[in-house]
Amino acid sequence: MAEELPETPETAEEEPIKQRKNGLYPGVSDELAANMRSGWADTELHELEPIPQVAETAARRAALSARFPGERLVVPAGNLKTRSNDTEYSFRASVEYAYLTGNQTEDGVLVLEPTADGHRETLYLLPRSNRENGEFWLDGQGELWVGRRHSLTEAEKLYGIPASDVRELAGRLREATGPVRIVRGHDAGVEAALTDKVTAERDEELRVFLSEMRLVKDDFEIGELQKAVDSTVRGFEDVVKVLDKAEATSERYIEGTFFLRARVEGNDVGYGSICAAGPHATTLHWVRNDGPVRSGDLLLLDAGVETHTYYTADVTRTLPIGGRYSELQKKIYDAVYDAQEAGIAAVKPGAKYRDFHDAAQRVLAERLVEWGLVEGPVERVLELGLQRRWTLHGTGHMLGMDVHDCAAARTETYVAGTLEPGMVLTVEPGLYFQADDLTVPEEYRGIGVRIEDDILVTEDGNRNLSAALPRRSDDVEAWMASLKG
Repeated sequence: MAEELPETPETAEEEPIKQRKNGLYPGVSDELAANMRSGWADTELHELEPIPQVAETAARRAALSARFPGERLVVPAGNLKTRSNDTEYSFRASVEYAYLTGNQTEDGVLVLEPTADGHRETLYLLPRSNRENGEFWLDGQGELWVGRRHSLTEAEKLYGIPASDVRELAGRLREATGPVRIVRGHDAGVEAALTDKVTAERDEELRVFLSEMRLVKDDFEIGELQKAVDSTVRGFEDVVKVLDKAEATSERYIEGTFFLRARVEGNDVGYGSICAAGPHATTLHWVRNDGPVRSGDLLLLDAGVETHTYYTADVTRTLPIGGRYSELQKKIYDAVYDAQEAGIAAVKPGAKYRDFHDAAQRVLAERLVEWGLVEGPVERVLELGLQRRWTLHGTGHMLGMDVHDCAAARTETYVAGTLEPGMVLTVEPGLYFQADDLTVPEEYRGIGVRIEDDILVTEDGNRNLSAALPRRSDDVEAWMASLKG
C-alpha cells in the first residue's frame, strides 16, 4: 500500500489535509502544486441513466413523507470506520439510507425538509475531490488514493434527488427550527448538530417505521433476493467441488471458496460465513472457521451472497464431507428435514408468523421423545420448552437488506404479526448435540444439523427461493456425487 503525501500550508484551505507523521516527502513545492492543478481532462459523465430502483426508492420516500408530515427527517449513510491506524473497513451504508436512496457512499445524508404539501428532498454528498487545494492527490480519501466520486450533478441523475455538498449540512442543521427526527447510530457529527433538537423517543419511532416498511418486499427487492440466492447456490456448488482441498487444509478453504463467489457475483457475503465441520456444527454462529475438515464428519455451511444493492441470501445445508451420511447422521438429518417441511408448509398469507416455528418445533420434539432423549408426552415437552436443549434457536427470521431484517419492528407487527404476500423469511430448524452433552448417547455427541431456505410468501402460499439447492438426504448425496464427477 502506497504512502499518503503530507499537506503543506500552501495547499491547505479551511480544513487542513491530514498529514502522515512519517511520510517520506517533507512538503510540496509551489511548482509541483501548480503542476498538479492543471492538465487534467474533463471527466464529467453526461450520459448517466437512473439506477434501476429509482421508482421504488421514490415511492419509499413518499411513504416516509406521508407518515411524518411537518417534520424534518434526517437519514445518514454513516462514515468510514477505522480498522487499525490509518486503514478502514470496507464501507457499507446504513440500511435505512440505502433503502430510501439507492446510494451507498460514505458520509451521505438524506434530508427531507417539511413543506406545505409534503417534503423537499435533498441528498447531501461529498462532491468530487478538490483539485485547487490538492485534496484529490494529497488527502488519504482523495480521488487518486481511493477512486473517483460522482459529481453532485451526476448523483442527481443517478438517484433522482437534488444533491448538495454534505460539508455544508451541519451548519444548516444547527440553524434548523421545528421538529426533527434522525436515524441514530451512523453519523456522530450530524447527530451533534441536532443534539438540542431531537429526542430518543421520537428518533426511535422513525427507526421503527423504516424497519416495518421493509416487512413487505416490492418486486425489485424480490428480484434482488432471488439473485442473491442464485449466486449462493453456485457458491455451495463451488464448495462441494473443493472439499478434498478443504480436507487438506481447514474450514478456511471453504470460507475462501464461498467468498470468491460472493465477491465475483455480488458485493460481499451478507454475514460472516459459518463453515462448521464436525463438532463445530453444534456452535450456532461458528465463524472462526479454523478447524479441520474430515471425511466421515458433517459440514454445516450457513452462508449467503449479498447483491450489489445489499440484499442477502441466507441458506444452510449440512453436508456429509465424504459424500454419504452415516445411519445416525441420516436419522438426525431426516428429522430436521421433516421439521423444515412442516415449517415451510405453515408459511402462507394469513398465517400467524409463529406458526412455522411451532410446526417445526413440534416435529423435533416428537423425534426427541421417540428417540428417548427427553421424557414425553410431546405437549409437556413443548409447554416446558425442553426440546430447546437441542434445538436452541428460533426457526427463522425476516430476510432482506439485513440478514436479520426488520429487527426494529414492533413485536405486534413482526413476531406476533400475520404473514402477508411479499414477506420473505427463513425457515431453519436444527438439532445440535454438544460434544460434552452427557444426557445423550455418546454417538450423538458432536453432531449438528441445520437446513435453511429462503421463503417468499405468495398470494396462494409460498415459494422457496432456494429450491435449486437439494434438501432431501438422498438428493444431497446424489447432488454431491454429480459435482465431484
